[in-house]
Amino acid sequence: MAKLRLGVIGAGSWAISSHLPNFAKRSDEVELVGVCRKGPELLQKTKDDWGFAVASEDYRDVIDAGMDICLVASPHGLHYEHTKAALDAGAHVLCEKPFTVEPEHAWELVELAERKGLHLLLSYGWNYRPQMREAKRLMDEYGIGSVEQSSLQMASVCRELLANLGDYPAASPESIPEQATWTDPKNGGGYAQAQLSHALGVSLWLTGLRGADAFALMTSVLDAPVEHHDAVVIRYQGGSIGTMSGGSCHLGAGGNRHQLEFRAIGSEGQLMIDLERDEFWLYRVDGTEFRPTLEPDALLYDCDGPPNTLVDLALGRDVINCSPGELGARAVEIVDAAYRSARSGQLEAIRT
Repeated sequence: MAKLRLGVIGAGSWAISSHLPNFAKRSDEVELVGVCRKGPELLQKTKDDWGFAVASEDYRDVIDAGMDICLVASPHGLHYEHTKAALDAGAHVLCEKPFTVEPEHAWELVELAERKGLHLLLSYGWNYRPQMREAKRLMDEYGIGSVEQSSLQMASVCRELLANLGDYPAASPESIPEQATWTDPKNGGGYAQAQLSHALGVSLWLTGLRGADAFALMTSVLDAPVEHHDAVVIRYQGGSIGTMSGGSCHLGAGGNRHQLEFRAIGSEGQLMIDLERDEFWLYRVDGTEFRPTLEPDALLYDCDGPPNTLVDLALGRDVINCSPGELGARAVEIVDAAYRSARSGQLEAIRT
């Protein structure tokens, strides 16, 4: 059987440190065909280190080289253009978060993938952890009824990253993050884009909620051009209400582990999941209760699941897409409304 041809559009720090090692482990099924990134020296190094046949600063050369699967890990503001081009070329796509900056672009890509019969995944690594998949199964099988209220809180080490003063702890040492990706508002910079998109990838996946409107306050520190801290009130379709907050915590706090907790109260029970402390609890009013004891680091973030699932789906295997494009689009809607609200000072409706 011929190998899947992989094209990579955007070989930045996270692609180098996480995605490419995962694809390389599937070398019996995946051929690294083309790679695109800015900077001729790092481009050549990436080509040599990973054995790509084609390397170019123009993503169109990667597409022209031919690909069956594509990783889009370019700057946030380019995700729409690059994902659309890859789908138009007939490739199954794994796109880094945030999916897009504009909600209408996200839904356009979802519809394009469906129309062409292609798989579209977001890089929401938590959703593939075995314990998170079990939490999703329990929510689907038992649930907590209609979600009435929820709270989502996240903190992560990116104070320096969002202020152009450094990178993040897991950055590839030979390929530091491109500053404009994180600190240019027009390019999708800011904490909500960088991190709360991850948190929404968890909460919206577990509950199936979709936003209706949002009110947000945002603030920055260290004279940064984008926000470090977010406080958002969300009304979801169907009348459920919730809060979402996030902030850039200090280097070294909690061993640099992401702090992420989600709680929800429904008509038939309650849910709590704490990804920092490896805790999960689901309670139903009929007395049914699930509180499994999780091993240390059971919910520690990794991103092994998305690239491996992309390969398996492209090969026609019966695996679950735990981070589909429509989930990414629902997250983009809320983040977009939050930014518009922070600028206007008013409640802003979701744009689709």
